[in-house]
Amino acid sequence: MESLSRHATSTTCRRCLRSTFSNPPYSHATRSLSHLASSSPRLVSTRSDSPAARARARARANYAPSHHAPSRIPSSYNAKRPLSLFGQKSKVAEEEPTSTAPRTETRVLQSNNLFHSFTNSPIPEIRRRAAFIRQHAYCPHPEHRPTRAPVQPADPQASSPGTAAPAHVDFECPDCGIPVYCSEKHWAEDYEAHLQICDTLRQINEDEHDLRSGRFFPEFEYAGPQLEEAAVNMTNWDTFLYTREFEAINDDRSMRQVTRLLTYPLTIGSILHELSPYHVRKGGRLTPEGLKSLSALRYTLHPPKSGGGVEISGLRPEAPPVRIFILGARAESSLPRNVWVQLAHLFPRGKFHLVFIGPESMANRDDEFPLPPRTAANPFGAIVEDRVWPTMKISTVVDYYHTLHKTGHFYPYDPYFDCFVMFHPGLGHPSSSHEWAETVPLLLETKAPILVTGYTKDDMERDIAWVNTTCRGEFDMLMEPGENIFRSLRWDLNDLDPQDISCGNWGVWAFRGKRYEATRKDDE
Repeated sequence: MESLSRHATSTTCRRCLRSTFSNPPYSHATRSLSHLASSSPRLVSTRSDSPAARARARARANYAPSHHAPSRIPSSYNAKRPLSLFGQKSKVAEEEPTSTAPRTETRVLQSNNLFHSFTNSPIPEIRRRAAFIRQHAYCPHPEHRPTRAPVQPADPQASSPGTAAPAHVDFECPDCGIPVYCSEKHWAEDYEAHLQICDTLRQINEDEHDLRSGRFFPEFEYAGPQLEEAAVNMTNWDTFLYTREFEAINDDRSMRQVTRLLTYPLTIGSILHELSPYHVRKGGRLTPEGLKSLSALRYTLHPPKSGGGVEISGLRPEAPPVRIFILGARAESSLPRNVWVQLAHLFPRGKFHLVFIGPESMANRDDEFPLPPRTAANPFGAIVEDRVWPTMKISTVVDYYHTLHKTGHFYPYDPYFDCFVMFHPGLGHPSSSHEWAETVPLLLETKAPILVTGYTKDDMERDIAWVNTTCRGEFDMLMEPGENIFRSLRWDLNDLDPQDISCGNWGVWAFRGKRYEATRKDDE
């Protein structure tokens, strides 16, 4: 009997089958699919017809002439067709996608319409930023008296001979769209000086609008774990992204956006990695003392295979994770955690414990407030994230480092397992140097390497001069100052001074407390 019914159905067209079996017995799989379709918010129908009525409606729709209005069939049948009689997908179901609706974008700005003046921007956040600039930034025209002490030799405030009262910026340059001068007259008179940064300011303008344009950012989908057999080329950004198998980035603007975030973990990784582009050969910027310190950390981060296993007989002793203390943490502490996981991917067998320390280390992390209470087990109220990655743990402490150092909270320090990093610390800046006067001597006592970055060349040289003045003769230079290979390619604007443009981690250098090697004199 079963063979006869199978033969009959095999010689009958689908339309006849649908009309004949208007109310077929549902299998378990069909019931499951119909239940999913009815429970999905996108597939909910406004009618409460029975399955038989829906089947008859489909049959009528199939036989209806093309010039008639279509029957009111629930939208779920356009999204997902039912199974055929024998549990196989019909040809119609194969032709139509069975997945969910494609992802839609709510674009505020198109890629060819990113330039807008800050004041008339369609983005409310940028309009508020323009109002902030007008309220706090001053006109840089030489006719005005200086409004602050110069912080570097090339600062325009150092050679401002004007006698007119300072005035806030109000006029927006039509070429860059950012308020830069108090009036159109001063903008025209100082136009030659403004041309030096006008193109960069326009680029900043477009990048800011691009971030808020509502487009999908494929460049923020990062690569996964790195195979140990696959070498990473750290010559520049392009070779790194290619050898790490990132999605191809063919647009300069997308490249600027992705490097703005990745510059933080890669600045650290490019120095600590065994394939680092910095070396002791001529032009490599690494000093002999730097090779000694970094070799110790590389030995820990690139351990040899131990031959261990998952069973008890395969247990092997393992080194503790390398602690990277990021002092004066601000924006870097609020980066998405998958950005910092890229550092762990560079060292497949290494382990990391990132410790963000500083009074501003919880900036832009309002969702994590209130802070944990200070208890005997957690005396400084640290926020611990121990499930970021199997080989990475992140802790955040809202306090000054010298306070923690004096209590011995992180003691002991080991050059094989500890490293300090300071992103744009402003060691020599007049407004922040006093905050580091007590911290830097304590860092030199640990004898661990200290990596420092700067916004610009002048900012970096000012920090080095301050360290030379404060700790003369008590430190060794590990890496000569210079441009960071993995600096951010995107420029940033200082809202308090639109003339001050910089990029994240432009330069990098390293130093360490001087080590006095003991020498033995043989008795004659």
